[in-house]
Amino acid sequence: MLLRACISKIHRATVTEADLNYVGSITIDQNLLDASGIKPFQYVNVTNVSNGIFWQTYAIPGVPGKGDICLNGPPARHFQRGDKIIILAEAWITPEEFSNIVPVVVFVDDKNVVTSVEKHPPAQTSSH
Repeated sequence: MLLRACISKIHRATVTEADLNYVGSITIDQNLLDASGIKPFQYVNVTNVSNGIFWQTYAIPGVPGKGDICLNGPPARHFQRGDKIIILAEAWITPEEFSNIVPVVVFVDDKNVVTSVEKHPPAQTSSH
């Protein structure tokens, strides 16, 4: 059996562009990918804090240091420049791996520059 787990997130990033005519995906500044551990073409969940929309797509790297967060293709109908979003990366892991994951949370400022990176402690399992 595999469990679906959040392994990292980018918290309250600001959408810099929404490009309806691009083929798809979310462009994320390479610096944010590096800080979060999100890999290019890894599936991510994107939650729009501004309107509650939840979208799943894959990440593509943007220019390092430019601060790009661009929703491409169909999600451009639901995510607009200036919206605050949370990007969640997940993985399918075994129950044994679950107790050892240390999710990373990347906090950013309004220009999508990393302000801090925190690691959550390993998941605690119940003895019940």
